[in-house]
This record gives sequence, C-alpha cells and structure tokens, in this order.
Amino acid sequence: MEKKEDTGASHDFNIEANQPIENSEYNLAKQHDQLARGLKSRHIQFLALGGAIGTGLFVGSGGILSSSGPASLFLAYLSMTVIVWNVMNVLAEMVVYLPMRGITVPYFVGRFVDPSLAFAVGWNYWYAYAMLIGAEATAAGIIIDYWNLPVNIAVWITIVLVVMLLLNIIAVSFFGEAEFWFASIKLITICGLIILGFVIFFGGGPNQDGVLGFHYWKTSGAFAEYKAEGSLGRFLGYWHAFVSAGFAFITSPELIAIAAGETIDPRRNIPKAARRFVWRLALFYGFSSLLIGILVPSDDKNLLGASNASASPFVIGIQRVGIPVLNHVINAAILTSAWSAGNSFLYSGSRVLYSMSLNGQAPKCFAITNRRGVPYVAVLFTWCFGMLAYLNVSNTGATVFNWFVSISTISGFVAWIVVMITYLRFRRAMEYNNLLNGLPYKTSLQPYATYFTLLIVSLLTITSGFQTFMPFVAKDFIAAYITIPVFLMFYLGHKIYHRTPMYIPVDQIDAITGKKEMDELEAMGEERVPKNWLQKAWYWLA
Repeated sequence: MEKKEDTGASHDFNIEANQPIENSEYNLAKQHDQLARGLKSRHIQFLALGGAIGTGLFVGSGGILSSSGPASLFLAYLSMTVIVWNVMNVLAEMVVYLPMRGITVPYFVGRFVDPSLAFAVGWNYWYAYAMLIGAEATAAGIIIDYWNLPVNIAVWITIVLVVMLLLNIIAVSFFGEAEFWFASIKLITICGLIILGFVIFFGGGPNQDGVLGFHYWKTSGAFAEYKAEGSLGRFLGYWHAFVSAGFAFITSPELIAIAAGETIDPRRNIPKAARRFVWRLALFYGFSSLLIGILVPSDDKNLLGASNASASPFVIGIQRVGIPVLNHVINAAILTSAWSAGNSFLYSGSRVLYSMSLNGQAPKCFAITNRRGVPYVAVLFTWCFGMLAYLNVSNTGATVFNWFVSISTISGFVAWIVVMITYLRFRRAMEYNNLLNGLPYKTSLQPYATYFTLLIVSLLTITSGFQTFMPFVAKDFIAAYITIPVFLMFYLGHKIYHRTPMYIPVDQIDAITGKKEMDELEAMGEERVPKNWLQKAWYWLA
C-alpha cells in the first residue's frame, strides 16, 4: 500500500479514507441520551488518582510484601509505573484528538482496528470494572473487620455498595465533586503516612529505642524466595510481585480517557491530567511501597494472606511502634479509599456499557440517561455485579479478595494489549492522512515505547498465574486465566457471526469524523488566567 504524498499542508487528507462507512460514530447518542460535560480539571485528575490509589496499595501490597519481600515490592511498583506511563500517554493522544461525548476505549478499537476486537474488549473492560467493584467492597469488609465489630460483614458490604450507587446515580457533577473530596482524603493520608514513615525510619515511635532504618530488609530479607530456592526463587518473587502490582494500576489510565466525553474543555484539561497523573502516581507509589517495607517485616502474621485476620500493612506498622489511636484513624481513611476506588470503577463500568450500547454492541436500554445526563440503567446493571462481594459471608475476606485480584488483573492486562495495538493502528492512520504532526497532543518515545510495553504486558498476561502450577491448584488456575478464553469467545463469536475482516485496512480507516467539531470545541474554550499567586497555585495543583 502506497502512502499518500505529504505536501506539508495540515489539511491534506486522504479523501477516500475519510468517508465513514456508516456515519454513526460522531453523533454517538441522540440529544436526550447525551452525557453532560460536568467534570472540571480537578475532577478528572483526582478521579484518575482515586481509581489508581486504592486497596491495591493500602491492602493488596501486604500480600506482595508477605510473598516477595520489601525490595521486590518496591521494584514491582516502580516497574508497573513505567508501563502505566506509556498506557496513559497513548490513551491521551487518541482521546485528546477526538474527545467526543460517549467515547470509551472500545470506540477507538472499533474505529481504528476491528469491530470484533472492540466488542470483545468492551465487554472485557466492563467485566473488569464490575469485578473491581466487588474487590473494593471486599477490601472494605477486610478493613472494617479490623475493629472486630459485632455486626455481620454483609451489613457493611451493603452500606458500601449503596453509597457507591447513590453517588453514581445523581448528577455527574455531584459524582465528580464527591470523588474529588474522597481522593483528597486519600492523598492527604498518603502524604501523612510518608512523613510518618520518615519519623519511624529515624526511630521516632513511642516503642522505638533507635534508628529503624532498613532493619527488616536485613532480618527478613530484601528479596523473599517464592516457589523456588536461590536466585530463581528471588526472581520469581520479583515477577510475582510485578504481576500482582498490576492490580493496583489496571484500568486507572482509562479513567481519564472515559471521562473525556464529560469533561469541560477536554483538549486543555485531558493533557494536563495525563501529565500530572503519572508523576504523581510514581511519587506516591514509590514512597509508599518503600515505606511499607520499612514499617513491616515480610514475615508478619497479620499481612494479607498470612492469616485470616488480615490488615493493611500501614496499620500494622503503626501498631508495631506503639502509636496510639492513629492506627484507627488511618484504617478509617483507608476505608474511604476503598469507597473512592469502587466509586470510580462503577462510574467507568457504566460508561463503557453506555458507549457500547450506542454502537450496537450492548442492549439499547443501557444508553438511556436521566435528565441530569446519567446513564442510570447502565449504572444499576454494573452495580449489581458488585454484589459478588457477599462471597465474604461464606469465605474469608483474604481469599475472596485474592480471587477478585486475579480475575481483574488479567482482564486489565488483556485490555492494555488491545490499547497498544489500537494506538499503533491510530498512528498508522494519522501518518497515512498526514495528520501525525498536527495532533493536538503528542508524547515522547513513540512508537518504540508502545512496542516495549506491548511485549512486557504480553509476558505478564501469559505468566500471570505461573504460581498455580507450583503445585497445580484448579480454583486458583481458573481465577488466573478464565478471562483469556472468555475474551476469545467474545472476539471469535462476534467475528464469525458478523463475518468482519481481520482488521480495517489503513486506507479505509475513518480518521476525520468528529475532528472538525472537536477543533471548534477547542476554539471555544477559554484559558483560565489567575488573578493572584494563590489562584495561580490552585490552578497548577487542580
């Protein structure tokens, strides 16, 4: 296929490629079923951080520390941050180009790669978000169980789920505001814990009589052996930690992409959110994962998976140095974290379902919105699957949490593989139509960073359940790999039924529909000008 000659004109498009097959993609919804643009810059920035910083860090990190050791935990979170950096970059490039109402990742997959792949990844995303709602509700149960209250766990799960539902059913601006304050509590908590970590590091706790330093790295070992002995065991410990760290990050970059269609002035606010999201994530996860290994030895019996009475490693660390009351304050703050993350996942899952409905890949009823622009049918349907958290009633919280972790993590990895493939096709289409240099937002090291990320995430997906073979445990194997055959079933079933081609040829990809309108929307936006230094600082932060 011969590429169109580049004449240097920004509007020199391939005319044939710009004719959409069925022009249904720009006007994704009828006017009365449109989502409302009610999310401000601070809303989407904190929405993404709220989804990324949740129980994966506050609770799940304890399980990684227990099985892999503090050094593996620290390196795993840093490694996963690099992966998330590129996933966020490629999503931002595509979404900023076409930040239309109703868009989600499956929309771009269907437009630039293949409708069958879009169908499969759409349901995969929805499935992952539904499982994550259950995971957060389960984690909330674990956190509340720390207080040994004489109330059945089902009561607490019910309260958590009902609050999530109410926050999502009301107007999107109310949801954004609630999520902003939820995430604010979470970030204040992490900042406080980082400061506390330095105090404990230098021996400032009531029960300490000297500098703690990296004492537990020496006594319990920096790299724990996992499923084997020696160097192989230590490497497997790191790799297991790397895979497990994915749970804390999966689907979090997509939160910004999904929110683009409901964001005020998206071409200004989405790049800002994308850039700040990654370095904030690296900062918080880097310090927090290092702090966990300093506060708690990897052989502590209260860590997730080490016993039935699991607790957050932050709370365990505070207890160990004898600081009164603070452990309860931090536990309460972590509880709001579970609420916040579950809130974000319910929002995202419902929007994926809404977008799929608009494109004919899900029942039409999921596209119905109320007068406030909330797709309430999609919200209710997605929320119902969070009730799987009631498995806590008949199993231990740690066991159920680990099931949710395995299922949702590999779903997230599969989704990221599709995101990488979609970006590479998007980039080819932009090159073919001489639009690449004129993209409103471009990131560095492309496309090489995408090829690297595609390789690493593919390896993580294939090996995500390697521990289930050492020895073989059927239920753990199913939880680790069930997503792959389900995804293939959706993909092949759709392709066989609709007889779609393997992929859309580059010269037939619609690269233009919606661009003119998004350019006009960008031109209508007004840059905020700070009136004083305080306002300038606030604009920089939020």
